[in-house]
Amino acid sequence: MADHRTPVPGGRTVRDATLEVFRRLGLTTVFANPGSTEVPFLADLPGDIEFVLALHEGSVVGVATGWAIAHDRPALVNLHTTAGLGNAVGALATARVNRAPLVVLVGQQDRRHLALEPFLTGRLEGLAGDYPVWVTQPATARDVPGAVARAFHEAVAGRGPAIVVVPMDDWLQPMDEDNPTAAPVRVRRGSAVDPGTVTEVAELVAAASSPVLVVGAGADRADTWRALVAVAERLGAPVYQEAFGARAGFPQDHPRFAGHLPAGRARLRGVLAGHDLVLVVGAPVFRQYPYETGGYVDPGTRIVQVSDDAAEVHHSPADLAVVTDPAGFCAALAGELQQRPATGRPARSVASVPPPAPGEPLRAPHVYAELARRLPRDTVIVEETPSTRQVLETMVPTREPLGFLSAAMGGLGFGLPAAVGVRMAQPSRPVVAVLGDGSSLYGVQALWTAANYGVGTLFVVLANGGYAIMDRLAERHGDAKPPWPSFPEVRLSALAAAFGCPTRRVEGYTELVEVLDEVVPLLSGMDAPLLLDVTVQPEEHFNP
Repeated sequence: MADHRTPVPGGRTVRDATLEVFRRLGLTTVFANPGSTEVPFLADLPGDIEFVLALHEGSVVGVATGWAIAHDRPALVNLHTTAGLGNAVGALATARVNRAPLVVLVGQQDRRHLALEPFLTGRLEGLAGDYPVWVTQPATARDVPGAVARAFHEAVAGRGPAIVVVPMDDWLQPMDEDNPTAAPVRVRRGSAVDPGTVTEVAELVAAASSPVLVVGAGADRADTWRALVAVAERLGAPVYQEAFGARAGFPQDHPRFAGHLPAGRARLRGVLAGHDLVLVVGAPVFRQYPYETGGYVDPGTRIVQVSDDAAEVHHSPADLAVVTDPAGFCAALAGELQQRPATGRPARSVASVPPPAPGEPLRAPHVYAELARRLPRDTVIVEETPSTRQVLETMVPTREPLGFLSAAMGGLGFGLPAAVGVRMAQPSRPVVAVLGDGSSLYGVQALWTAANYGVGTLFVVLANGGYAIMDRLAERHGDAKPPWPSFPEVRLSALAAAFGCPTRRVEGYTELVEVLDEVVPLLSGMDAPLLLDVTVQPEEHFNP
């Protein structure tokens, strides 16, 4: 058997065959933080395979996740055995809940002595728990290309990371040309809508005297937005965004948009009171945060859910749940609905605040007000500012598909690298990451990737010098004193400079206005990142 460092003379290798699979499937950008078990694969990569380095595996997966979401197709990730996969587990979990398709190659020790458990041997197949949609270590080296192709299909079907563990000596083994590939060349997936189900839902809606729509991340596509606008306008019904949604499911500058649902049951019932049917599209029923007693809706209110996420549907307390393509279903539904007069509800006004008075400290709402006045409508806002997320959502409406992106499961470390990946995928679209200083520390290594690859993301870091959301949550427990200290001495501007990322420090309102007036008009064409380290006073209230 050939040594793993020496190519098979004159023959086609497993690596050659796998690279052909990459090209056929469009997996020509590899996001990685390499180790020794990946050298046989990565050394002397062909020029048509782009290599993107991140300095921590969480950032590797975070950048790839943003790229996959913005491209709406799988991204290719390479991780280094136990240490690399272990460091990336949290980010892989976020990718799964954000429904981002990833093909993840994980290096393994040489197959020829795995049984002896040499240094760097990984017990890899269960390391990421249930979060991967599929995990395999191919039975033989010649099965690697087929396993990669299947991982691509599994990632698309499951909307999450699919992992292929590859022993390091597999790459340069000879490829048996007669060995069938255990994956189809192409897969076509049906998206037909059942007309009978459309009619059933249309009849339920027609029988309701006051329907309301709730939308979520699963509706964040241009065709779904168009279909939902048609449904909302036919019904004259208000439309709410799910609480803690990872993406926006409806244009938030539309007159029918009524705001974001609260994340507690009592206030949720209050918002939905008076509606006898709730049509939920692309969202769970319902996303909550603190536990509260009672039901989600008042007795007698019926819930119909439409989603292409079977897992989301299967744990839903809906009266009727439909697993289907939301865009096609809602377009067909709109065609069966009769025009109703709009409700008497006044159009939602976007919240804002005046500039701070002389001597008044700068706060997050001041920053959001100035961003709202300036950002182009196609801006992508990537959010990771836990203590003021709800304020951001009410003050800076999402006006285009993929205009808002956040971590679906709340794990920190997503926002900064994801914003890098989104801009890499859509280099002419403005991308602004709005981050807390505490949350930025979980993915700060991605600043180097942004700087090294000329990624023009604007990072707006709200520096309140601590874990403000934790402080607010602790206050809910009475006089309980939190044991964690603040950290005002930690400045992201200093860290950004160390990673080679241009940065500006902003200490007051005048400086904020000046830098935004200078930078925002340039967002679309920026070829380098910029981090604004903005000192703000912590908010006193948090009520999601």
